[in-house]
Amino acid sequence: MSEQPSCLAAGVIERGSHDMSERCVLKICVACSPGGHMVQARRLASAYEGHDYFYFTFAGPVARELQKTARVRTIPNVVRSRPDLWIIGALYSAYLALVERPDVIITTGAGVVVFFCFLSKLLGAKLIFLESMAKIERPTLTARLLYPFSDLFIVQWPGLLRFFPRAQFVGRLF
Repeated sequence: MSEQPSCLAAGVIERGSHDMSERCVLKICVACSPGGHMVQARRLASAYEGHDYFYFTFAGPVARELQKTARVRTIPNVVRSRPDLWIIGALYSAYLALVERPDVIITTGAGVVVFFCFLSKLLGAKLIFLESMAKIERPTLTARLLYPFSDLFIVQWPGLLRFFPRAQFVGRLF
């Protein structure tokens, strides 16, 4: 296996516009939906601890629990069958992207992150995407949408390289 994910993330961060001759503190957004995506994102903590970081996720019990120990920004739950909720989610995402202006986004997906990642990328953020370890043969929709905009794209299964040729295969992380 190659470098650990925190080393890969640090490499993208170091290639940013910041002078790394002195350690700078970056504003990092850890963007993911609750559940397995959040579990994977929290396992990457060594990549963002020591920086000014916050979580971006759906409002709900997971976010409320996480708020006890970390800074969390939320949007209302977006339901596929409700286009009005997608519009509300996009507006909240735009507002949070403008207010927070992260230097780096580390995301494990899913749909909650798409608008926020697009908008933050337009504002100059670096984007690091880690595809779910559960996706062995076919990628997620979120991965397909964010791949073209990612500065570092990580897959955990070699079969996904055919969909994402510039991705870095690091093997199964967890």
